[in-house]
Amino acid sequence: MAHTETGPAPKADPAPAPDWLRTNRANWDARVPVHAASELYDLAGFRAGRSTLRALDLDEVGDVTGRRLLHLQCHMGQDTLSWARRGAHVTGLDFSAPAIRTARALAEDTGLADRARFVVSDVYAAPQALDGQRFDIVVTGVGALVWLPDLPRWAQIVVSLLADGGFLHLAEFHPFTDVLDEDGSTVAYDYFGDAQGARYDSPYTYTDGPPLAEPVHVEWQHSLGEVITSLAAAGLRIEFLHEYPTTLFRRFPVLEGSADGTGGGAFPPGAPQIPLMYSLRARRTP
Repeated sequence: MAHTETGPAPKADPAPAPDWLRTNRANWDARVPVHAASELYDLAGFRAGRSTLRALDLDEVGDVTGRRLLHLQCHMGQDTLSWARRGAHVTGLDFSAPAIRTARALAEDTGLADRARFVVSDVYAAPQALDGQRFDIVVTGVGALVWLPDLPRWAQIVVSLLADGGFLHLAEFHPFTDVLDEDGSTVAYDYFGDAQGARYDSPYTYTDGPPLAEPVHVEWQHSLGEVITSLAAAGLRIEFLHEYPTTLFRRFPVLEGSADGTGGGAFPPGAPQIPLMYSLRARRTP
């Protein structure tokens, strides 16, 4: 029945989630209790004051005091709340309701609930979920882009979420590392991914812990050119692109552990070096 002028239009039912979204949400919902109990995430240490931000984040994002910061794909919110501890007014967004419940509980436990808002939504629905709010800074965490099938659309979403003069900061694993075989010594895979995505059945997540109840997930490989072109085409000005010969963990056995004991890795001195991570900043100009 059509609505009349005497009352508000009824809200349309949301479109059914595509298969990849349902599959990945179930996978990440299953990861939450495993991650929350893991040594890697160390929620007890976080509650006690540990920050999860890296020197790279702090140097490249800069002072966030009083600024409105949005963290896309925030998972359990530790990075988000670490920015709140540095004075930002933060919003974290993630498609996993259990992850957001954990993030909200962490905000309460750490006394940051007055500066932190957490919203359940996938990235592509973020503008509606956030009621059109704009932010000074948008950040997204390491390992986030492989979960997104459409980077041009993602870039357009980012632009819609930024206030004039605001910027996106992205730190990611370098896509070139995905061409190497499991020991990191040989080029074994294509650099350019399949537009349909790759479906995996992986019983364990990347932390310690038991097998996952929902092990299937879908990932997309995106070249560095695709990332940069998507952001530029959406109207953002790329301010820098940095590539690094180090990464956050010893992904390949040929990597050496970092001297600072943080668990990172790099190819041995004297060996040919390749980029293992990259970061960029892209600004919305008035």
